[in-house]
Amino acid sequence: MVQTMLDVVIDTNILVSGLLSPYGNPAQVVNALKSGRIHIYYNTEILAEYRDVLSRSRLGLHPPDVKNLLETIAAAGSVIIPQVSLIVMPDKSDRIFYDTARESGGLLVTGNTKHYPAEPFIVTPAQFVEIIKRGV
Repeated sequence: MVQTMLDVVIDTNILVSGLLSPYGNPAQVVNALKSGRIHIYYNTEILAEYRDVLSRSRLGLHPPDVKNLLETIAAAGSVIIPQVSLIVMPDKSDRIFYDTARESGGLLVTGNTKHYPAEPFIVTPAQFVEIIKRGV
């Protein structure tokens, strides 16, 4: 079976969780990104949020791990400047992730599905890991 590379937008909470713990579904998402099994879409706003959140000292993330992950995203990902949607969002800062995923045609992987409208392209880390396992 030939596996196709999945297009994704990854919510910041997944990267934080994936770097904090080497176990669990968020870590599997991060590992898939690092190993080139998925293709990430981002833009300057998303990259700035990643950089800001992952650099917070209270999270206790290892700076070289953060640097490596950000470099991987910038080097292997694709930049998309999405058209802004008019969907009502509980947290306006999440709109950029939603709009980028919608525009790219990829999946939005998030641990905060309640922050987004119910859409088939919005998946939890557990759902995403199942998609990877099926080789879709």
